[in-house]
Amino acid sequence: MRRSLVVPSLAFCASALGALVLISTLFARPTLAGSARSSDLVQQAIAFHDPQGVWQNGVFRLHLEETRPDGPSRETTLLVDNAGGRFEIATQRDGAQIDGVLGPEGCEMRLNGSTQFSDAEQEKYRLTCERLEWLRNYYAYLWGLPMKLHDMGTVLDPEVLETTYQDRSVHAVRVTYEEEVGSDIWYFYLDTETHALSGYRFFHDEAKGDGEYITLEGEVEVGGLRLPKARAWYTNVEDRYLGTDTLISLEILSP
Repeated sequence: MRRSLVVPSLAFCASALGALVLISTLFARPTLAGSARSSDLVQQAIAFHDPQGVWQNGVFRLHLEETRPDGPSRETTLLVDNAGGRFEIATQRDGAQIDGVLGPEGCEMRLNGSTQFSDAEQEKYRLTCERLEWLRNYYAYLWGLPMKLHDMGTVLDPEVLETTYQDRSVHAVRVTYEEEVGSDIWYFYLDTETHALSGYRFFHDEAKGDGEYITLEGEVEVGGLRLPKARAWYTNVEDRYLGTDTLISLEILSP
């Protein structure tokens, strides 16, 4: 699954005819949602998922199961400390235990419990601080939605669209990012009644209709914080299934 995240930047390029067909059908003829403003709608979505505002300054432990159609599932444990700027990850890959810590004091990678590994092992398991920063941005962004839509550099299109997503009537908010943050174009789909996040889609190049769409199922609620239980990924053009990330457990270590 190719995702070029810096923070939000998460690929297949269709033929000209395929792209035209895709663009004409992706949003099921969206229409403007009256006088609704995107900033208000995003605030209502955040109020649904994080009514007490704990995400921004909290410390959280997430236990995930990540499955892919072309390989075995793996379990990943994350520690996300938004206020302290600390991120930890523990996962397994190709039978090896990989642990990483990234914080104000620096970066540390471990392979099977050791900070000593060969150049070949470093390349195979991508044991670099740059990779750890990418993982921090990737996980903190996706599991922090929709709260992350308040981050600096986020540009909300003012108009809200009424459309359908996965056969449900939703409001859609189009989001871009300032150049130093990311280049992808996102659409976030919100329930018309609760304003809960129903799914989202991103493009590298909207005119070509590339990128992926994400469906959400279920919910994990702890301490008032509501995060999606399962997130499944598909390509926009081929509608090809890419994998599912499931939140097995969520702990709030410090609100």
